[in-house]
Amino acid sequence: MNSPCARVRRVGLFGGTHGNELSGVLLVRHWQQDGAEIQRPGVEVKPFLTNPRAVERCTRYIDCDLNRVFDPESLGRPVVEDIPYEVRRAQEINHIFGPKGSDDAYDLIFDLHNTTSNMGGTIILENSRDDFTIQMVHYIKNALAPEPCPVLLIEHPSLKYATTRSVAKHPVGKYQI
Repeated sequence: MNSPCARVRRVGLFGGTHGNELSGVLLVRHWQQDGAEIQRPGVEVKPFLTNPRAVERCTRYIDCDLNRVFDPESLGRPVVEDIPYEVRRAQEINHIFGPKGSDDAYDLIFDLHNTTSNMGGTIILENSRDDFTIQMVHYIKNALAPEPCPVLLIEHPSLKYATTRSVAKHPVGKYQI
């Protein structure tokens, strides 16, 4: 179990994991131009466009879903000429924000997505035993009240997540319409 008192020093804000989900892309570009609203003393906050080629083409991905290739096999693949673009991009992201599973990994990554389903602003978690993330979700829900903000827990004891946000010590997905 992770300590709820662990200090957060580095936060990644991801947009464009899927190049056709533009809300996160627009926010990241805004914050890259003027990051004043996301900066806090003692915390490095890095807005990051995760899949720029797919964003440029306004398509979900180029070769494969970036949100499925943060597994050990893909992250450990040799970089060769015909490696899928998203696998190479996952390796780059892991290098910048990780390495995944290490003490050097970013403390927190928010991965911003869109959906066409009627789920409104929803927080997606992969671990109910992460005290820090549970406390953060409680804070977010209170800050947004009275607006609803459902939390979707996608947890499986033997599943190792291969999402972009899984690089961080505390991964959080945020979906909006």
